[in-house]
Parts: sequence; structure tokens; C-alpha cells
Amino acid sequence: MNNRRALLETPSLTVEKSLKTLVENRTVYSLENCELNLFETYQESILVPLKFNDLVVTSMLRGKKVMHLFDDPSFEYLPGETVIVPGNVEMKIDFPEASASNPTQCLALAIDHNKISDTLDFLNERYPKEDELWKLNHENYFFYNNTELATTINKLIRECMSFSVTKDALADLALQELLIRIIQTQTAQRADEDASIDTNSVIYTITEFIRKNITSSISLKDLSEKACMSTTSFYRYFKRELGMSPIEFILNEKIKQAKKLLKNPGIQINEVCFMAGFDDCNYFIRLFKKYEGITPKQYQLLHVA
Repeated sequence: MNNRRALLETPSLTVEKSLKTLVENRTVYSLENCELNLFETYQESILVPLKFNDLVVTSMLRGKKVMHLFDDPSFEYLPGETVIVPGNVEMKIDFPEASASNPTQCLALAIDHNKISDTLDFLNERYPKEDELWKLNHENYFFYNNTELATTINKLIRECMSFSVTKDALADLALQELLIRIIQTQTAQRADEDASIDTNSVIYTITEFIRKNITSSISLKDLSEKACMSTTSFYRYFKRELGMSPIEFILNEKIKQAKKLLKNPGIQINEVCFMAGFDDCNYFIRLFKKYEGITPKQYQLLHVA
């Protein structure tokens, strides 16, 4: 999975005279099946507790937190990242850099458990997966926002904050999409890390084949034959499982390979291009800049040991 982090649209901060507290000042937008909470903190604090009755999808918008969650080591939480937390699980949060001039802002979208169950039942009935059920993986709770996930969260923010008479209906559709995007993101991350993924599954077989043959020309026909599916069925299957097309996954893997190679200060950009499976250096440089925001040479200068 690519390490790009898709940033969310940031709602305006609360005007100073309307703040009720400087630590986790809360603004709430309640809908029928979800509740959007916007939290802002304006001073350094440690181990601030927070808990919701329902599963909550949280995303950082501004600043930095340090999260203490479950019995796992604490971790930095930055814009472009999302954490999902089951209902009735307490988070403890540090705000090491928060100030009036550098506030943190985070959203927490609590989703009614019946809405989640109904959506998962619908997906398993109408769109059954080849290898497992549609389900949320609570052990895989921290991930970078990809473009599709960020787009869906932005849509939900707008609906929750709108005054439209149809906002509950539109939010319900976006909640279904959000749950699908989260599950796809989790599956892609598991495939990327080889963590807890079924090594007998079709998706594992295909992603491993791509990684081992990243410098070769891999066609959709090659992959579909390896999966023992028609091209059309395989394409639909792959996109449903990972939320991206096979070609997008291949390009992500090529860029990942290029980033590893670029950590060698003595390697030339044209060598990286061909060793990462690209045929055209100009195309490689353009694509790398699109994915990473900088050129391969700039990345190399920033990341050499």
C-alpha cells in the first residue's frame, strides 16, 4: 500500500469566545444513524480520556496527538491518518504540541451498531467475498487515508454539517460507502504487510505474484488466469477486495520498490526506473512525483542513510 496520506477538508475552528474548554472542545452534529464530533485542543495536555458507546471512526485534521489505545505502544497521530475504535473502549490522548497558535482538530464519527450490522449483512448477502465475510478488523485499527477513503469521509462531514432535509438519507448512503472503504483499506494493508491474511486466499496469491514479478510486464490476462477467473470477474473481485484496480496496485508496488532503491545514495535514477519495472524514465519521474509529491531525486536526497 502506498504511504501517501490523503488529507481531509478541515472545518473552520470554533471562534475563541465560543470555546467551552481549551482541551477537547467538542462540537456535535447528530443524525439518525451517526454522530459527528469535532474536537479542538488549544493547550498541552496528557492522558485525556475519551470513550464512545458505539464504534467510532476518528481522523486527524490539524496538529498532532499521541494515542494510547488497547495495551499497544502509544503512537503519533497526524493529519491524513484514521483510527477506528470499538464501542466502550477508552482512548487516552496526549497533546504534546497544542497551543492557541497550533491547535489540534480531530473528527470522531460514531456509527450506530445496528447500521453497521445491517450494512455488513447486506454486503455479505448481495456481494459475497470469495475468501471471507465482509467484516471490520478491530486489530487493524490504524491506517493512512487513501483518496477514496478521504473522499467518503469528506462527504460525510459535509452531510452531517448541512441543513438539507435529506441529509440523513444521504449520510446513510455515505456510511455504507465508508464501511466498504474501511474494509477495503484494511484488506489492502493486510496484503501489504502479510499480516493475518489467509495465505491460501486468491488475493494473497495474486499480490505475492505481482511483488515477485514486479520488474516483468504483468497483464490483466496473466493475473486472471492465475486466479482461475475470467478477466471481467477477476477485475471486479480484485477491486472489491482492495478498493483499487489491479493496475493501480501494480503501480503502487513499483513505486514502493523505487522508494526502497532510492535509499541507496549511489544509485542513478535511470537504474531505479528499470529496476522498479518501468520502461520509460520520463513516465517514471512524472508518476513518482504524482504519488509522492516530489521527484525521485528529491526523495533520494531526503532519504539517503
